[in-house]
Amino acid sequence: MITLHGFAASNYYNIVKHALLYKGIPFQEDLLYAGSDDLLTVSPVGKVPAITMPDGFNLSESNVICDFLEETYPEKPLYPTDAAERATVRQIMKIAELYFELPSRRLIPYVFSGTQAPNAVKEEVRQVLGRGIIAMNRLCQFSPWIAGEQFTMADIYVHHVNTIVNAFGATQLEWDVLAEVDGMKEWNKAMSETDIAKSVQADSQANMPEFMQHVKALIQAANAK
Repeated sequence: MITLHGFAASNYYNIVKHALLYKGIPFQEDLLYAGSDDLLTVSPVGKVPAITMPDGFNLSESNVICDFLEETYPEKPLYPTDAAERATVRQIMKIAELYFELPSRRLIPYVFSGTQAPNAVKEEVRQVLGRGIIAMNRLCQFSPWIAGEQFTMADIYVHHVNTIVNAFGATQLEWDVLAEVDGMKEWNKAMSETDIAKSVQADSQANMPEFMQHVKALIQAANAK
């Protein structure tokens, strides 16, 4: 059985978990936080998530894991058979990562500390998000799924990216970013109402108090040095 290493409050962890559940691949979970010594034994840089296959093979990086799962378990595919359509799915995922999630992550320290980001940082984040909004409006179809008629890895990926955009980008900027992409809010709501998304979100919320205690302990340790 596959072992999924990481913690449920991580959206990257949840991307892989969602894909495993959708494909119906049996797996067990191993609670590990980023940077732990145990995680370093299965993830070269101690990042979440990582998986261990039944034969002992370890793999990290969420997009790499998902591609590996698609190739290893082709039943119930998450990518189209057409090469151009597959490329479009990956393009949507990459743009969501670079222009939605990563700029929003810059605001995480301010949210966790209960402070407002400097205006210069907010403006930089706004500019990058703005580029992402333009690109996603050009690429996303929502007919009914993000890349067209087929449910794909892009649906899973962008849905969990949006948790970061909503939790950190939108709150600090007072900006409903998803509303700027035609059809995205409705699609995101439909995604959140699927049984798998509900299950993943429930586990994420259950893990959040422990995760926040872990973060606070790291901050206190850093401040004590």
